[in-house]
Amino acid sequence: MTFVRAIEQTFFTILRSRELFALAILSVLFYAFYYPAPYEQQTANDINLVVVDADRSPLSRALVRHLSDTRTVHVLGELANLADARELIHTRKADGVLYFAPNAGQQVLEGRGGSGIALWLNGSYFVRAEAIGSTLAEVALDAVAELEQAVPALSRQDRQLILEQPIFTTGGYRDYVFPAVANIILQQTLMAASARLVADRRRRGWQVMKPAEALGMLVACATIGMLSTGFYFGLIYWIQDVPHGGNMPGLLISIPLFAFAVVGLGMFAGSLFRNGDDALKVLLSTSLPLLFLGGFAWPLYQMPDWLAAIAWLSPATVATHLFIRFNQMGAILSEARGPLLMMAALALIYTAGFLFRVDRLNRRTAAGSGGVA
Repeated sequence: MTFVRAIEQTFFTILRSRELFALAILSVLFYAFYYPAPYEQQTANDINLVVVDADRSPLSRALVRHLSDTRTVHVLGELANLADARELIHTRKADGVLYFAPNAGQQVLEGRGGSGIALWLNGSYFVRAEAIGSTLAEVALDAVAELEQAVPALSRQDRQLILEQPIFTTGGYRDYVFPAVANIILQQTLMAASARLVADRRRRGWQVMKPAEALGMLVACATIGMLSTGFYFGLIYWIQDVPHGGNMPGLLISIPLFAFAVVGLGMFAGSLFRNGDDALKVLLSTSLPLLFLGGFAWPLYQMPDWLAAIAWLSPATVATHLFIRFNQMGAILSEARGPLLMMAALALIYTAGFLFRVDRLNRRTAAGSGGVA
């Protein structure tokens, strides 16, 4: 079979097979709209907060009043002591406690450090905790500005009201997590389809595959991967209003490398199985470990060295450090040189691994039929 004929045959096989079509096409479309849907709101609302005000100053009263007017925070009420307030957190009736120490307002207005305003948060849901911190920072500025209008002698220029250290560098949780998880989605769906394609060929009885035919299969699946990735980075990111298109030339270079790395790995893995269902069971079970090894939930450099090394063998991990630099951060090629070279190396290694397996299977088939390998 010629190279071009192999490409055409692979496309026809995927379109005719319900299992392959569902993996390579339908699942990509489904996850593109399903996964971002729960995070469409982007920020947390109606977070329950209790107040312990031992200051009773105009600033503390103004800050609590402004907090009550926000959509993010719902002030449950004021309590007399911290013990009762903390008990509400322990029983999950409140998400946080805002405490004003005696003379806290005067210390803030005078610009003295250690102002005596403390915020205890339930960190079980870090996005909600970050939302309270951001809201408190904005409300504090509004409260002080209100006092400055009433007392012109106060000056904001001589003091730093609050130092806000955000957890995320984006406008919301979806913009932070979806670009990273999208790489896992694209890898797992494409890899599963490629693996099943090769494993089902073994199930039907392996026929000798020439290098041109093997490369044709690989190019056809990689083309689907490139179209799927472009569909996410172009249309879906635009529909979901996710930051994108920072460095289009860099993306045009890295997307084909990612597609060939994933397809090469998938076809190599599929050649190890005699049944497409078995290959699918094994590969789908790797989705959750690869998600945690992506490096966006926990830095790779803080993982054990051996675990970080395994993580870099996944194209999705490299893609997280490559695509986000190009797509969201607008990095130039030199700033993404490391991940780009790593992706190119994975594409070569996994493609070579698949061709090696094809040669081994061809030799076995030829030897079993009495032919010359």
